Amino acid sequence: MSEKQQSEKNLLIQGTILAAAGVITKIIGAVYRVPLVGILGDKGLGYYGVAFQIYAIALTLTSYSLPVAVSKLVSARVAVGEYKNAYKVFRGALAFAITVGGTAALIIFFGAGVIAKNIMAMSMSVYALRVLAPCILIVAILGVFRGFFQGNGSMMPTAISQILEQIINAVVSIGGAYVLLKAGRAVGKTRGDSSYGEAYGAAGGTLGTVAGAAAALVFVVFIFLVYQRVVKKKMKKDRSRHKETYEEIFRVLLLTIAPVILSATVYNICGVIDNAMFGKIMAAQGHKESEYAALLGIISGKYDTLINVPLAFSSAIASAMMPSIVAAVKNRSRKQLHNKIELFSRFTMVVALPSAVGFIVLAKPLLDLIFFTEDNRIAAVTLQFGALSVIFYCLSTITNAALQGMDRMMTPVYSAAAALVVHIISLFIMMVVFKWGIYAVVLSKIVFSVTACIFNAHALREYAGFVQERKKTFIIPAIASVIMGVVALVVHLFFELFLGTHIATILALLAAVAVYGTAIILLGGLTEAEMRQMPMGTKLVAVCKKCRLFPS
Repeated sequence: MSEKQQSEKNLLIQGTILAAAGVITKIIGAVYRVPLVGILGDKGLGYYGVAFQIYAIALTLTSYSLPVAVSKLVSARVAVGEYKNAYKVFRGALAFAITVGGTAALIIFFGAGVIAKNIMAMSMSVYALRVLAPCILIVAILGVFRGFFQGNGSMMPTAISQILEQIINAVVSIGGAYVLLKAGRAVGKTRGDSSYGEAYGAAGGTLGTVAGAAAALVFVVFIFLVYQRVVKKKMKKDRSRHKETYEEIFRVLLLTIAPVILSATVYNICGVIDNAMFGKIMAAQGHKESEYAALLGIISGKYDTLINVPLAFSSAIASAMMPSIVAAVKNRSRKQLHNKIELFSRFTMVVALPSAVGFIVLAKPLLDLIFFTEDNRIAAVTLQFGALSVIFYCLSTITNAALQGMDRMMTPVYSAAAALVVHIISLFIMMVVFKWGIYAVVLSKIVFSVTACIFNAHALREYAGFVQERKKTFIIPAIASVIMGVVALVVHLFFELFLGTHIATILALLAAVAVYGTAIILLGGLTEAEMRQMPMGTKLVAVCKKCRLFPS
């Protein structure tokens, strides 16, 4: 195996590790949410959701961008052998995280009462909000450590810590919600207000988030202490003359963080605008609040839960891609840059396209398998309508990372802002003119993601001369996905007659994986040489040869 092939294999392995961890955490999140919903009920989930809205905004403004920024800055220095400067970036980012994250945590903790009562108009959410406040600082510090490891080309600490975080989160959230719900009901009896039960229960649910993040932080700090010996050896080998000051580090850190925050803010605002426009237009059209609130609950509770699984995969791949893009830019190798973008785009589409088709053909069976106590008819239609957005959100995530790695930090912001304008106009037309209701929300998400992809593709062509290969990236995986979808639907319909819908869904998913893998190989979308570069590639090739998919 050549050095180039070995490098690409390592990149794919690292990307797969992080992507697998992202998917696993989303699956765990979907599973533990079912009992949590049962414990808290609608009112408790209301307090829980309000607290998380404030928490999410605080994270976006303080620590969301830290892993990306630290990874980019560290990898840029590691690529040219500036290990001392890379370590200085880490220390500077750590100081930044403690200062900014700590300040935000204190503001949320001591201002929780004012925020809950006067801003969110839900005073009983104060308990959940106060429990979440320390997590802002924890996540900020955790993000710096994860970014440092990713910048050094190691995704394993991030992947393991994510899984550990979500497992602890699930266990403590369910246990905390159950225990504190009972405690709150006891308090409610003495104070004559039954809402204390749900409010305490929501606080117990958020306790899992804090415990999970804290466990993940302890893990990465331990790994970092073990890794210190390697860091010191690299720093001793550092012969670079350029020694950055902390003033320079903080300046470049802020210049890197700000665009990522802006881009993330635009994406988050998109959801907020959707909710606000949908509620106001539905009210103006004579619908009751309880009616459209329930429809929005379907989007946040069911639609997003499934859609976020493949999106987590693309986010992880983008994180793994960043150091290699930075290295290609530092080496001034346009060919290497094009190869990396194409490689990771193909890898992402191999998952995004079948995911979208799977959501279209098995929407209701999948929802019934997860949310088995709920009526999922409307949710299934929204999932089918919005499935195409998976493809374009995944692609926009990869192209965002490529542009950021190329030091075009503001370009994804401009793309997202332009997409947001088109999104708002399309949502307004679909709701007011065509009166498509909740389906307008998911269809406008497709408009947003497609628009962002178009602008990003134009930017990559303009700044790097990059044009994505189409046959192996899009056409062959799409054909294989359609074949997979037809077979999965037939398998589900057949076995549902004899074994019931849940077992039929599981068998259909297994058939889908086998058929898609076979189809993409037979269609030439994946060669033997390319498969050998994948994680466990040699074993997969051996299995394929036994099945006569590759010549022996």
